[in-house]
Amino acid sequence: MKNAHSGSARIDWVDYAKGFCIVMVVMMHSTLGVEAAAGREGWMHAFVAFAKPFRMPDFFMISGLFLSLVIDRDWRTYIDRRVVHFAYFYVLWVTIQFIFKAPGLIAEQGAAATAEFYLVSFVEPFGTLWFIYLLPIFFVVTKLTRGAHPAIVWLAAATLEILPIATGWTVVDEFAGRFVYFYSGYILAPHIFALAKGAQDKPIMGAALLSLWAVVNGFMVWNGYSDWPFVSLALGFIGAAAVIRISALMAMNGLFRPLRYCGEHSLVIYLAFFLPMAATRTVLLKTGFITDLGAISLIVTAAGVIGALAMYWAVRATPLRFLFERPARFWLAPKRAALQPAE
Repeated sequence: MKNAHSGSARIDWVDYAKGFCIVMVVMMHSTLGVEAAAGREGWMHAFVAFAKPFRMPDFFMISGLFLSLVIDRDWRTYIDRRVVHFAYFYVLWVTIQFIFKAPGLIAEQGAAATAEFYLVSFVEPFGTLWFIYLLPIFFVVTKLTRGAHPAIVWLAAATLEILPIATGWTVVDEFAGRFVYFYSGYILAPHIFALAKGAQDKPIMGAALLSLWAVVNGFMVWNGYSDWPFVSLALGFIGAAAVIRISALMAMNGLFRPLRYCGEHSLVIYLAFFLPMAATRTVLLKTGFITDLGAISLIVTAAGVIGALAMYWAVRATPLRFLFERPARFWLAPKRAALQPAE
């Protein structure tokens, strides 16, 4: 495993963590979508509920992990790499998603309301894409607060998570609930890497701690305590630490390499999984070939992940590679290559 601050190579357990989280995200959307369409819950619902306290906290924490490597760059380069990059993919893929949804929206609400809905999506994040809408905001806020003491920023971010903020606006509510994890990834990076190394140095102890965590997390979730103030913050951090330990242990075993590949291409999956997910869900529910909702949800999850990667493989050597790589004309700062991959 390369040094966290060398920038010379990808770090194996980080990709495992990203892969773990993106699969959990696809699983959530797949399962809830299947259950909403069927009007009842399946056995996969329990797994989705179990992952709720840590699924997005860990994703945001990992997203802030390497920020120290780039935060001192000039604003033009920083905005290009950390804002324009994600803005490009958001605009592109919100348009793609909208094209698929527009016929149904026009039939229900009319053309004018549908056009308004599309324009509003640039203020209120559309569907599954809110993560890459919010991430650039986190990058900018963190750079703007460089002059403040990290403890003050962290306490303010933790307070936002604890407070019952529910304005109905995704950016406001999710910023309040998630920024503390992103910022923690940034300021606690050395400790996070030490945690991963400790798990690999003492795998038996790591496995024991993970078993204890699973029991506690499950108890809090299934008894309705996980959303309580302070409890949700604690479960978010403990769960993120657990995912880091799990990922570090997975990195020691070649059996889990497909998960690492998913992590290396997590943004590709995040952008495109909705298409194969929705198509597979529709086919399975309409044909009735499989009746078990849990099995359907699992198949739809796999289809979302594999289908997104298949789309990437199909276009990466064609003119359509702009779907997953940012073309040179959309760069603000000097470019190292003609296109910048989604990752």
